[in-house]
Amino acid sequence: MDIQTHLGKLRLHGMYQCWQTLEETRKLHELSLSDGMALLLQSEDDQRTNRRFDRLIRGAQFRYQASIEELELSGARGMDKSIIARLATGDYIQKGESVLVTGATGCGKSFLASALGHQACSQGFKVQYHNVQKLFLKMKMARVDGSIFKSLDKLNQTDLLILDDFGLTQLEQQQRYDLLELIEERHSKKSTIISSQLPVANWYHVIGDETIADAILDRLIHTSHRVELKGESMRRKKL
Repeated sequence: MDIQTHLGKLRLHGMYQCWQTLEETRKLHELSLSDGMALLLQSEDDQRTNRRFDRLIRGAQFRYQASIEELELSGARGMDKSIIARLATGDYIQKGESVLVTGATGCGKSFLASALGHQACSQGFKVQYHNVQKLFLKMKMARVDGSIFKSLDKLNQTDLLILDDFGLTQLEQQQRYDLLELIEERHSKKSTIISSQLPVANWYHVIGDETIADAILDRLIHTSHRVELKGESMRRKKL
């Protein structure tokens, strides 16, 4: 059995493709053993990294396939370059800090949240993106079929949880408890991004219970990075 066949049998696909390329370009015998091995190992590592990134992206289910490079960084829009650069490092995820993104409809909140999530995936973090209303509906259904604890555990284990469009409607009692449990479990351990059309000061009304609102916001605000987007709707600009 030749080397390339062995590589395929062992599922070393990066090394397999690299070996094939070296043979096709007739460079295989030009390399020393150490240089050739280094090239093969690097190819395998690169392919595994790319496959993991693809899996993380598919699993996150972002609203937009966005990236940090695509963001329109402008102080006038509230998109401070230094803040975005700091968030792009992923350090806030390692520290379990939250990111609160607010602004009017269409100003780019979901796009920014998706871009930060995309960046997190490229750094190897597990990310989940959820529209808040749809998430609460899924959790309600999970209570009916008995899978709620499994659903909550999956949410709590993800490195970065993105909750988009928070505050469109006032929370029901069970939704308040669910949100409190999520934030409590993730506090200082896992990172959460929340985007909303409403200023953070108005979130008390959305949560609807002063005691629960205090508990949730106390855990979110004190370790949060704040991005307050401004300006006209980006959607209107494209029309």
